[in-house]
Amino acid sequence: MSPTELAPASPLISRHLDALRSAARRGPVVDLACGRGRNALAIARAGIPVVGIDRNAAFLSALTEAAREEDLPVTPVRADLEASPLPLAPGGCGAIVVFRYLHRPLCRELSSALCPGGLLLYETFTIHQRELGYGPGNAAFLLRGGELPGLFPALEVLHHWEGVLEAPRPMAVAQLAARRPA
Repeated sequence: MSPTELAPASPLISRHLDALRSAARRGPVVDLACGRGRNALAIARAGIPVVGIDRNAAFLSALTEAAREEDLPVTPVRADLEASPLPLAPGGCGAIVVFRYLHRPLCRELSSALCPGGLLLYETFTIHQRELGYGPGNAAFLLRGGELPGLFPALEVLHHWEGVLEAPRPMAVAQLAARRPA
């Protein structure tokens, strides 16, 4: 799959590029469970170095090739986030972005991995995704209404929204932008 065939980056990334740029001065920007890198590549295209973490070697290979073709600052890291410790140092990340992935046991570690003032951008499916007839069906991978901010009690909520994004295909999601207090 070429970079042009990837789904577009989330609008949440576009809306927070300046905040991500600022966060990158505090520590690495990490795209957790990055897949083929639609969001990591968008961040890197904005001149922000990004670390893409995923367990799928083929996806990371596609990300690496796309970054190489465009000469983008992307560092791939292979890790199974559900089977091993989070490969991030406590307090070491300027920003963490997580899209279309939910593993609730990681949330405390994600908060801890942010440096003081660090930014978290999170967007994933809610239980209403089932009504759209595709996507995850397992409740373990779907947020309940209002759940997302509560998964990160140590962070200051900057933005929270839940609803259906229409493009390119309808998705019932929750979004969160939050900051670790300085």
